Amino acid sequence: MNDELNEKLLKEELHFLELSIDTFLLSIEKCKLIGKKDLYSFEEMESFDSLTSKFNRTSDIYIQKVLRTVWSLLHESFVPFIDFMNQGEKLGLIDNADILIAARDLRNQIAHEYLPAAITELVPDVIEYGLLLIKNIETTKCFLHDRHWGRG
Repeated sequence: MNDELNEKLLKEELHFLELSIDTFLLSIEKCKLIGKKDLYSFEEMESFDSLTSKFNRTSDIYIQKVLRTVWSLLHESFVPFIDFMNQGEKLGLIDNADILIAARDLRNQIAHEYLPAAITELVPDVIEYGLLLIKNIETTKCFLHDRHWGRG
């Protein structure tokens, strides 16, 4: 894929990422208000489920789409995920490789949890890592701005 097509793809991916972040942040605020308790209502459990789904979606769009497209624009060769994150941090593409590796692990854990009680235990981590994920996204936006990528 040539650079012009990658830049167009990046612009679209960034648009979807922004939409995802907006709803994810709203879910974070809603779940913070619910807080921690012994018993949750059905509606509260739905809010937690929505939060974890939005975390997964946001991290997938960012890591699997945006960062991979940027990697392609940098003309870097494919490397394993951990190497990709470490090299991305060295280049200033992301803020912290360890955070994104942990966020991906959390995303995978959420995807494999089937018990509602397990999801409630993950919510504090989802909020914490979600906000750290967004910090990394901001670092990536600065990286892209410096290169005039992903804009109108």
